[in-house]
Amino acid sequence: MEQARLSGNNDRAARLRRPLDALNFLLADVRGGLGPYLAVYLLVERRWDEASIGVVMSIATAAEIVAQTPAGALVDALRAKRVLMAAAALAVTAASLALPWLSAFWTVATSQGIAHAASALFGPAIAAMTLGGVGRLAFSQRIGRNESFNHAGNAFAAVTAGASAYMWGPTVVFYLLAAMALASLVSVLRIPGDAIDHDLARGLDDTSSGRGGSTDHQPSGFQVLVTCRPLLIFAVCAVLFHLANAAMLPLVGEKLALQDKNLGTTLMSACIVAAQIVMVPMAMLVGAKADRWGRKPLFLSGFLILPIRGALYTFSDNSYWLVGVQLLDGIGAGIYGAIFPIVVADLMRGTGRFNVAQGAIITAQGVGAALSTTLAGLLVVHAGYSAAFITLGGVAAVGAVVFLFAMPETRERGLGDRGRHQLAVPDA
Repeated sequence: MEQARLSGNNDRAARLRRPLDALNFLLADVRGGLGPYLAVYLLVERRWDEASIGVVMSIATAAEIVAQTPAGALVDALRAKRVLMAAAALAVTAASLALPWLSAFWTVATSQGIAHAASALFGPAIAAMTLGGVGRLAFSQRIGRNESFNHAGNAFAAVTAGASAYMWGPTVVFYLLAAMALASLVSVLRIPGDAIDHDLARGLDDTSSGRGGSTDHQPSGFQVLVTCRPLLIFAVCAVLFHLANAAMLPLVGEKLALQDKNLGTTLMSACIVAAQIVMVPMAMLVGAKADRWGRKPLFLSGFLILPIRGALYTFSDNSYWLVGVQLLDGIGAGIYGAIFPIVVADLMRGTGRFNVAQGAIITAQGVGAALSTTLAGLLVVHAGYSAAFITLGGVAAVGAVVFLFAMPETRERGLGDRGRHQLAVPDA
């Protein structure tokens, strides 16, 4: 029976290999939304101040926060994952195409809120299809591959956006995002629906056991989200990571735009490309070594990059320096993006709540990101850019200490080691 199960996983993995590669590449820019490009556009084209920009970006992030946990629960509950992703891609396309025609604060905020709420489906759906397609043993390696294609797609989109903005202005970025969202629909339709084991995709499997597992393929109650202590600790760490990280790139974009408004978007693209180039090998490293080295040392190394990065940004306003420092973002974000679904899958093994747990953690990190952009915008207005970068780096240092001393290692020690399920299950 075990051999048959592994053979089925290998067959599904082979059928999903190319479609997942294409989907991760094309959805790369769509999942993140306009992000720092929006900050540059509003600063240069609309003449908004930094505080207003921060509030709009926080509103958009708040919409994603509200949608994220329900999105994860929806991915767990429904088998029509491809339909969900197609609908989300269309919503992002519509919001992106509408933005150049909007000028009022609340219309801009609403369009970005819709786009971010729709994008909440992408992460859980891709991770679910990956787990349900390749199985648990190959999950870490496939997630690393997913993230590698994701970052390669981001680099491609950033280069294209930079060149296009240089020739036609920053507004062209919105049309590029819409085009990639539409192209992702083709990749979604190429994924074979029967190549996904939907029980496995939600975290149920044949080896489930223990108080939090389910031997009869029935999911645990939603209370596992609040009674699993390691999951709560990981949520706190996710908040602190994104509170420190989310605003750094938009702040760099603003500094670059203030130096040369005509090159602001192009230089922002250079920052993104620099980081994404580094993220590709970092994601591959996580995929190759997470099962051997463990999750904790990898995540901690990504955390510790943030205080260094924040401090280095204060040394110079030179464009080359800022773009060079942005390379460090590739280490931290590259590791986080790849290790996050692996840790959640570890913690939720056998509960059937993998995707809603992903949604809950992404909700938590979204809180951190929303607070980050608002905090940074206010700090810039009242104390300057250097104070904002130092503060964000200090938050990251606190988060690294919390993770080091409070978060346990979640790696499974062996195929037959079922006692480790106790880590993922709530205390009695």
